[in-house]
Amino acid sequence: MAIFDVYQAGKFAATGVFVDGSISNAASTAAGQRPLIDHFGRHITYLRLSVTDRCDLRCVYCMKARPDFLPKSELLTLEELTQLSDAFIRRGVTKIRVTGGEPLVRRDVMTLIENLGTRLSTTGLEEICLTTNATQLPRFARDLVAAGVKRINVSLDTLDAATFARLTRGGRIADTLAGIDAADAAGLKIKINTVALKDDNEHSLRELIAWAHGRGFDLTLIEIMPLGEVDAARSDQFLSLAQVKADLEKGWTLTPLTDNTGGPARYHRVEETGGRLGLITPLTENFCAGCNRVRLTCTGQLYMCLGRNGRLDLRAALREGGLDAVDALLDEAMALKPQAHDFDVSAGAEAAVGRTMAHTGG
Repeated sequence: MAIFDVYQAGKFAATGVFVDGSISNAASTAAGQRPLIDHFGRHITYLRLSVTDRCDLRCVYCMKARPDFLPKSELLTLEELTQLSDAFIRRGVTKIRVTGGEPLVRRDVMTLIENLGTRLSTTGLEEICLTTNATQLPRFARDLVAAGVKRINVSLDTLDAATFARLTRGGRIADTLAGIDAADAAGLKIKINTVALKDDNEHSLRELIAWAHGRGFDLTLIEIMPLGEVDAARSDQFLSLAQVKADLEKGWTLTPLTDNTGGPARYHRVEETGGRLGLITPLTENFCAGCNRVRLTCTGQLYMCLGRNGRLDLRAALREGGLDAVDALLDEAMALKPQAHDFDVSAGAEAAVGRTMAHTGG
């Protein structure tokens, strides 16, 4: 596996050094419209694009109660976000998911989404998606549809107002439900994302799934991931989806499906509800073998793996060397993308990486 650092001051620093001592020549490869294929043969066609680390909620598994948000001066401009998106599209990315933090709290974010929407009919970009907590959707749902967004993921961990307020540190579930209603009315296809949390929602997951399926929404359960320091021990929060699945099967029939929406979820049909249930299991059943995605933070840091610290600085590349430098760095990224993450939520284990999910991009 390659060991790498960050692109700085117009040159690569300690990049492309392999365990056998050989040096990668990816940086010197002539720029071109080559597909993004890592050295495990995986085609990278999916970019998760963070536009802000800020959020109007403070979920207990995502950030501290008083997070240290980045200065706005460090963020990529909307123009730079568009330029970097275009660089990925030229290299074969067909799906871009706009994330945060909460992406819709960024000022003028619809300018970026509308710009990306124009690429849907003129480039190889096939889909623009959004992950959101839904609080801003009454304002933006129809604009998202007009820009070409067809699908959104909504983070929702409980239907109980008191539990919701506690998990989000003061959020109002009425705001999220109003946003879901607005998105549904606007014609957006909605998938509910639920982090399975021991004690907090493990006994109400069946109710939440039934509600989502009753509304015609898919729901995906996600095991908690050890990202960043939050005000709780990950071992206290972790709930195995193997255990959840076994509990659900005591009253429901879960039929495995071959459906693939481009992400890591493995899907089942719940015969009793008629709905689709996804399971994302980074801890109990590693899904890295089919990884097709990379993540770009709002400061331009390219992470090839959610659970690793290695990154490449596309902001510096763009500002100091232009799109040719970005293109060369994408070649480096493919040589350096790790085979798998290294998550561990056992008691006493440290977070896999220091950055939070809000900083990385959800």
